[in-house]
Amino acid sequence: MKTKAAVLWGVGQDYQIEEIELGDPVAGEVQVRLAASGLCHSDEHVRTGDTQLPSWPFIGGHEGAGVVTKVGAGVSILKEGDHVVLGFIPACGRCPACTGGHMNLCDFGANLLTGMAIADNTFRHHVKGQGAIPMCLLGTFSPYVTVHESSAIKIDDDIPLDKAALVGCAVTSGWGSSVYAADVRAGETVVVIGVGGVGANAVQGAKAAGAKWVVAIDPLEFKREQAMVMGATHTFSSMAEAAEPLKEMTWGRMAEKAVICVGRIEGSHIAEMMSLVGKGGTGVVTGMGAMTDIEVNLSLFELTLLQKRLQGAVFGGGNPRFDIPKLLGLYREGKLKLDELITRTYRLEDINQGYADMNAGKNIRGVIMYGEEDY
Repeated sequence: MKTKAAVLWGVGQDYQIEEIELGDPVAGEVQVRLAASGLCHSDEHVRTGDTQLPSWPFIGGHEGAGVVTKVGAGVSILKEGDHVVLGFIPACGRCPACTGGHMNLCDFGANLLTGMAIADNTFRHHVKGQGAIPMCLLGTFSPYVTVHESSAIKIDDDIPLDKAALVGCAVTSGWGSSVYAADVRAGETVVVIGVGGVGANAVQGAKAAGAKWVVAIDPLEFKREQAMVMGATHTFSSMAEAAEPLKEMTWGRMAEKAVICVGRIEGSHIAEMMSLVGKGGTGVVTGMGAMTDIEVNLSLFELTLLQKRLQGAVFGGGNPRFDIPKLLGLYREGKLKLDELITRTYRLEDINQGYADMNAGKNIRGVIMYGEEDY
């Protein structure tokens, strides 16, 4: 079918709205008409060149929700009319990672930036006759997507799809970074560094896990204010500013856990984060940097003798098929804030403005909304 998409043709360029040819689902795939797509910083890393691709063009977007419109042969878990959230990490349920309880590390993830469909290793998206790479094999900056069934998670029909879209990446990544990767316990002190779409949910996760103090750090006043809405107890504009008050409020203990969710993480951030963590504490790295960055500032003396732990996290350490429905259930019960995350909505044609607003720190989450005129 012919549809449209926001396409990048190279590093540093703006998105162009192009007509694309989207293939029908083959065996093991479904086609979805999207209602909304979040504007995530991970796509911006592709535009800036921090995340490198084997080829261009590129169709952005990996945070979407919608309704299944076509089903390929052999698909038994989904049918036409089902409401689904797209998980940016596919979950096959059969590989060693999945069967070991780590669906966020599914083997299918190895090909997410190749553009080659999981089902048959061919391109499902074409722009001007060229095979295109859809972000995470999703490409939600288009009103229609054809995806593998392992990337689509059925949800209840009463959940608003624009809110549900965010649980495909930002919400679960942040919430899980506190609850799973950091393993926050009741009564602990937690520091969250960077309060964007992911960090705001790390704050929510820390609060839900029973943290006594949730300290949010962000240079922008707007984001510090939103952190308080999400459950932070204290806010500061920098890690340096937070250090002494954190020491005082914990009687010198410092934080048990820290989660860093800044938009572009650098190696110099790590030592400063870990300095806010006390003996036996954990620092979780959720933010992304450049693929080529390999140098990290870290006190090996403190790491060993204070028995600290530095932990990476993808999808917050969560399991897409378990945690997406779980978090939407918490939203329905009023125990998870999703409405408050959406600062502004945009048409697909305004996507460059949406990312300009994100980079200017004006949004916790911007969301592309699709309407009848897009289908």
